[in-house]
Amino acid sequence: MRNREPGSSEAQGKFVRVSDYFAELYVAGRLADAGWNIYFPHRDQGFDFIITKYPIGVPIIRPVQVKGKYPRSGTADKDAYGYTEELSELHDEMVLAIPYFSSQNPSEPVCVAYMPRNQIKPTGRGWRCQPATLRNGVPKPRRDYAKFFDSGGISLLEELEWPDSSIETAEKWSP
Repeated sequence: MRNREPGSSEAQGKFVRVSDYFAELYVAGRLADAGWNIYFPHRDQGFDFIITKYPIGVPIIRPVQVKGKYPRSGTADKDAYGYTEELSELHDEMVLAIPYFSSQNPSEPVCVAYMPRNQIKPTGRGWRCQPATLRNGVPKPRRDYAKFFDSGGISLLEELEWPDSSIETAEKWSP
């Protein structure tokens, strides 16, 4: 976990960057507010936490990895923006939660993507999941991935078929 604490050399400058741990707690808080049970491991290895819920009497258990995106001022615009690195663990029921911060207001995420395993693709650098765009330092959901973001994305997690969700089914979703 990369920690960018106030006072560190990385935190000096225009603003203080939040830590990756803050991103994990932010996502856990949003999920808890939606009624999910949150279980944190004793060691920070693999998944950041596990979520459970019984929406229709059937337990849904999903491991979660949180990977925050923190654009710096002057970062080039990107048509596809997200996570492109190694992941320490993969699981068919996993959630890759990507809280997107902006360069203008780095203190809280602009939006959060809750992505299923099937949207995480192998690449030469590890794994890639890029459901957002970046314009002028501000991320926003790509049209075909919008259903995976924020409260709509959290609601989708309750569906038993969620691990098989695709962008092809995006036209069925409306915010």
